[in-house]
Amino acid sequence: MNALLFITTAVLLLITNLNQCSAYAPLAGITARSIKTSQDIDLSEFLNTPNAKNKKSMLVLGTYAADFNAIEYTQRLRYYMPELQKRGISKIGLVLNCQEEAAKTLVDLVDLETDVTDGFGVVLMIDPMGTAGRAFGVGRGWKPDDEDMSPYLKLFGMLFGLGAWATLPAVIGGYIGNPFKPQRWIEDAMAVGIRKGRWPDNGLVLDDNKDKVITNKFEELPVVGTWPRRPLELATLRLQNMLDISIKNWKELAPTDDELKAGVLTQLGGCIVCDSKGKEVFIHRDPGICAVANFEDILSKIPIAE
Repeated sequence: MNALLFITTAVLLLITNLNQCSAYAPLAGITARSIKTSQDIDLSEFLNTPNAKNKKSMLVLGTYAADFNAIEYTQRLRYYMPELQKRGISKIGLVLNCQEEAAKTLVDLVDLETDVTDGFGVVLMIDPMGTAGRAFGVGRGWKPDDEDMSPYLKLFGMLFGLGAWATLPAVIGGYIGNPFKPQRWIEDAMAVGIRKGRWPDNGLVLDDNKDKVITNKFEELPVVGTWPRRPLELATLRLQNMLDISIKNWKELAPTDDELKAGVLTQLGGCIVCDSKGKEVFIHRDPGICAVANFEDILSKIPIAE
């Protein structure tokens, strides 16, 4: 009888351990609230697709809704969703450190389709205090534990690389471009901005219905116009984002006082792609402001599913 009890217990423990291994451990027990259902979703289980062979899940742990990083993650998701789906990513979660209305406002501003009833889309979730990001291990910015310093002063320091070393390279890269690695989402995001009346609006020429890009004027730059990412192109988009998304809608998108106290103004984001067993396929933690994951790297690392 004792031997039988021992064997039964061992089997149960083994099953339990296997189940634990099939989910992403750092986010075990960490939840975010679904905008669609108002229910809490266990993020570790969200990344788990045990009954879907060769399927993958993606989770973007964003920042507060008015932040450059959150805006660029939503713009990249909008453009790359079809390519991500081709690579077997069957579900995508987007977590924002904000209130429900702020999250809805942001995805509407960038025309990102979320919580679709049928088909493939993004599951929009909120985590106002940034608990999930900290569990994931995202950067917390400059002097995150200094409660006496203004969070806006901390953010100002981050703009110069304090606690966010990649901020300046990422910003400068938006001006000088990149002759080696493309960022195909930029044109799409800029076109959305033009359709919504954002300035600057002279980088692209759209057709009469504003459905298609007829001319990308950055391609007309001498020599560098043939680069995969043209100089000034991303910087122009970021100017659009700053003026007509972040600043213009600051009241609707800004963190609340409680969220400021929790440190979300300076907390960075990241993203992860897991296979059906919860094993990491791609992982990124933002090293600075504007230094979010390059989705072209995700596409290059994950082959198109057969």
